[in-house]
Amino acid sequence: MNLRTSFQARIASVLIVLLLVVIGALFFAVKVATGDAVQRQAREQLDVGTRVFEGLLDIRGKRLSDAVQLLAADFGFRDAVASADSATIRSVLLNHGARINASDMFLLGMDGKVISSTVAEIPEGSRFRFDKPLRDAKNNKQAMLIVPLQGKPHLLVESTVLAPLPIGRVVMGFAMDVDFAQELRSLSGLEVSFLAVEKSHPGQLISTLPEALHNSLIELMLKAPQSQMKMSEHGELNFLSQSLMLANVVSDGSEQVIALLQSPLDQALQAFVPLDENIFWITLAALIASLIGTLLLARSVSLPVQALALAAKRIGDGDYATPVIMKRSDELGMLAGAINHMQHGIAVRESQLAHNALHDVLTGLPNRALVLERLGSAISAERPVALLYLGIDNFRAIRDGIGAEGIDLLLQEVGQRLQDTVRSGDTVARLNADEFLLLLDQTGSEGAVGVADQLQRMLSDIQRVESHDISLDTCIGIVSYPDNGDAPQELLQRAAIARQDASNLPGRLQIYEDGRDLEHQRQITLIRDLRKAARNGELHLHYQPKLDIRQGQVRQAEALLRWNHPQFGNVSPAEFITLAERTGSIQILTNWVIEEAMRQLAEWSRRGLQIQVSVNISADDLLTGDLSDRVNGLLKMYRVPAEQLVFEITESAVMREPEQALKVLNRLRECGISLSVDDFGTGYSSLAHLKRLPVQELKIDQSFVRNLDETSEDAVIVRSTIEMSHNLGLKVVAEGVEYEHSLRLLERWHCDTAQGYLISRPLSAAAFEAWMAKPLTAPSMMVH
Repeated sequence: MNLRTSFQARIASVLIVLLLVVIGALFFAVKVATGDAVQRQAREQLDVGTRVFEGLLDIRGKRLSDAVQLLAADFGFRDAVASADSATIRSVLLNHGARINASDMFLLGMDGKVISSTVAEIPEGSRFRFDKPLRDAKNNKQAMLIVPLQGKPHLLVESTVLAPLPIGRVVMGFAMDVDFAQELRSLSGLEVSFLAVEKSHPGQLISTLPEALHNSLIELMLKAPQSQMKMSEHGELNFLSQSLMLANVVSDGSEQVIALLQSPLDQALQAFVPLDENIFWITLAALIASLIGTLLLARSVSLPVQALALAAKRIGDGDYATPVIMKRSDELGMLAGAINHMQHGIAVRESQLAHNALHDVLTGLPNRALVLERLGSAISAERPVALLYLGIDNFRAIRDGIGAEGIDLLLQEVGQRLQDTVRSGDTVARLNADEFLLLLDQTGSEGAVGVADQLQRMLSDIQRVESHDISLDTCIGIVSYPDNGDAPQELLQRAAIARQDASNLPGRLQIYEDGRDLEHQRQITLIRDLRKAARNGELHLHYQPKLDIRQGQVRQAEALLRWNHPQFGNVSPAEFITLAERTGSIQILTNWVIEEAMRQLAEWSRRGLQIQVSVNISADDLLTGDLSDRVNGLLKMYRVPAEQLVFEITESAVMREPEQALKVLNRLRECGISLSVDDFGTGYSSLAHLKRLPVQELKIDQSFVRNLDETSEDAVIVRSTIEMSHNLGLKVVAEGVEYEHSLRLLERWHCDTAQGYLISRPLSAAAFEAWMAKPLTAPSMMVH
């Protein structure tokens, strides 16, 4: 009952809201349309009324001008003006002004001075202040001039007195009063207001609107832009207003006459009130009808909807077997059928999802979660089990050769062959692209080794995938319970370590050795801490002197990086440099070493020690295009001559991507930095490759120098290398010099530079500086 009532209420609410939205939109559209219509009509009325207003002013001015011209042509008046009879002139002006309803009369001389005046503030003998505007209006053939006078707007008309030459000018003014405004209102249909501004002060407002609105009208007239229509509100009345500048006697705006024409909007809107009432009653009737219709509609569908809701709840609870029974052919009946179809599909998909959650999609084998679950069950039952972690080492090469589709077929075939090899109680799982996991029940380490060997031989047999013959190169790590751990995740981690160790062994098979996870954890810690070692001040540079054999002096040193780890102490460069190259952190170290070497060179230079320092550059550094820019910036910052730097690069670094390396080396050489090939003889290049490289020095690897003897094969290699390098214009450095007889051989073969423990071990910056201050011990070159 609650569901049915709620459903009915929702349907009613939705339909009523929709109806209200429609009617509200209609009402809003009608209001907007009526408002636009009223404003458009008001604009048209205001536009027409403005033209009527201007026409009426022009007609009034011409009529008054004609009347003044009659006076100027009167014989008696001309005679009085000619005889300068002021009493007669004043009498004629007053009488004639009364006949034509003029409020102000003036007789002016031809020079603009007042001869006779009826206005006290414009005395006789003074210059008429509107003389120039009158002359300008006459030159422009205007019949009248509107001016502010005595706080009100006035119409001035002028006529010249001829006898027969001009002897004076008659000027009469007519006040624009309320009667004049009402006359204009009756003819134009607009509300009319006049305002005179004298000396920047507004005078009395002449308006057809009530006096209560005058203050707001004055404010609007003083602020509103001229000849621009705008909406305005005065009291509770709305108008479309237009302000007109009738006179602007002085350019600074202190003498003005402003007219305001307004079209009232409220009266026009009153005509639409019946329409609003009709819309209201229509809305009310529509709401009542909608409510009744909605209740009837909801009653006819509430029971089927209730049944469908109960069915949906049942499906949500996991019951997919009970169908929805509804004998209807309408949309609700179709919905019931769709729900039955849906619950069947959900049941099928849930079963598939449950399978996919624990199995690999491609091969159908169990995945990591399922094999760990089974391993945990075996451990809980204390059954001995072995775990084989199998990886395909040549997976990437095979994938590049046979493509994505071929590799999928191969993996499916491998999964099937692994399953066929193990027993029915064992588990074969796929971890990722090229790794599988085998769980051998009731099996120890010895039995697991036999199975692993069988698997390797089976997978190494050539198999055909599409048109390709493929042999898999696999490595397998082995752990067992309880020998190597008693937790599923621990056993899996140790199997992965054993698999990694197996990849470096000839037989590619390895049982986990105790303590290997600690070593693995040490590597992880070093990799993590290496990124912040420079920032924490854990890195240091040691400097190993390089002896100029011919001069018997030390002018060079090699900068060697040292790391004092807060937990492990001094870490071997062979260990952390390898980790840095493998994880991509080597560039961080290189950047620090270069900058620290330049800083030390600058410090030594200030103390008078001039030395050339060699810095090792990795292959990754040669693959970035910004190395030369960074080095150039550091040279400028520390003010170190580029000639004091030597960058040492290995053969393998150059040959990794020769073209890119060549570009970077050429840019470094353009900066003035010397280049040296380090560990020469250990790579796969030859001296012929050096012709393309902009290097100036070659270092013979210490493996050829350490046990150098005149009769050894190393002697032939070292001597030949020195001679060929000199022929190519290269200097030669022999590193690893530990015995005096080796140094004497190098001297005899004209080697340029020697480096090794015979000269000195690597020293800290302070120790190196002190060592340089001491003279070399000759001839034995004592070790320091």
